[in-house]
Amino acid sequence: MLPYGRQSISEEDIAAVTAVLRGDWLTTGPAVTAFEEAVSELAGGHRVVSCTSGTAALHIAYAALGVGPGDEVITTPMTFVATASCAAMLGARIVFADVDYDTALLDPAAVEASLSDRSRVIAAVDYAGQAADYPALQTLADRVGARTLADAAHSVGGSLEGRPVGDLADVTTMSFFPTKNLTTGEGGAVVCKDPAVAQRAHEFHFIGLVRDPSRFELTDEGPWHQEVHEYGVNYRLTDLGAALGLSQLARLAEFKRRRTEITARYNKAFAGVDGLRTPVQRDRVDPMWHLYPIRVLGGRRREVFERMRAAGIGVQVNYIPVYWHPVFAHQGYQRGLCPNAERYYAEELSLPLFPSLTDGDVDRVIETLVDVVG
Repeated sequence: MLPYGRQSISEEDIAAVTAVLRGDWLTTGPAVTAFEEAVSELAGGHRVVSCTSGTAALHIAYAALGVGPGDEVITTPMTFVATASCAAMLGARIVFADVDYDTALLDPAAVEASLSDRSRVIAAVDYAGQAADYPALQTLADRVGARTLADAAHSVGGSLEGRPVGDLADVTTMSFFPTKNLTTGEGGAVVCKDPAVAQRAHEFHFIGLVRDPSRFELTDEGPWHQEVHEYGVNYRLTDLGAALGLSQLARLAEFKRRRTEITARYNKAFAGVDGLRTPVQRDRVDPMWHLYPIRVLGGRRREVFERMRAAGIGVQVNYIPVYWHPVFAHQGYQRGLCPNAERYYAEELSLPLFPSLTDGDVDRVIETLVDVVG
């Protein structure tokens, strides 16, 4: 079975991790610091808090932004459930706004229609690797005193109008899962433009520990002293993961080149095939293509999925609309809420896309899909 995504691990990656195992630090050491600094350089120079997963990054980000009961978080249904569930766990009400049917990116017009005086965060997702329309979303957020959040799990290494992912929203979350654009094994990061938000993110992911003596409430303890002022969690990335991530960052440009090359070959091959629709690229966006979301028209998506899998092509579907999940449906969210997202979901099929996919593999995917839909 040819997978739809997989990690690319080099001998240099293995050597980087082995070096940590031979050293003095396994976690929260110099590799973590170096990795955070390298991601910051990639993401516009803002403070970075690394963590254990993309889901952890979302939890940290919402907590650092002060999301809680009574707040509303406007987001897209065309995403993995964590984009919404991590805010819901903090007590927020999730408001799903529809997407652009061409790109599956959050539609600013739909967001505008959903704004209220309780809107705390507008959380967009860079679906398939394209940056959302953050200039428009930021204008809407500023109107009601909300913050923007970019779920950049798909888009690390991309840019919009020359600005890198990480510099486009108030807060950006990243995922370094094995199938993503670079990996730390499991891992993620939060990029914060506001230093105060960044400090809250750091403390939340570090069990809530405060180590600044100027903020201590107990002032008569010794030099060992540290305090917890608000509850936090242990979402700290290990030096093992950070070392792998640093090594992967050195190949990010090559990963991007190969993903773009494969995407272009798919686009050319499928452009004239009846029953298929190729992805639409936004103007002024330089994507880091994480997914290749072909659209299967005519109500044949499930048939094509099953036949591709039977032929050994590991296609996937990304994603079921979030509010279809029982955890949201049981709260009263109804099907039909976001018709563009539901229509897009009914057609979407993710083809294999990862840097080590060979030209022969790409040809096999193309030939199989053309045969299946023909």
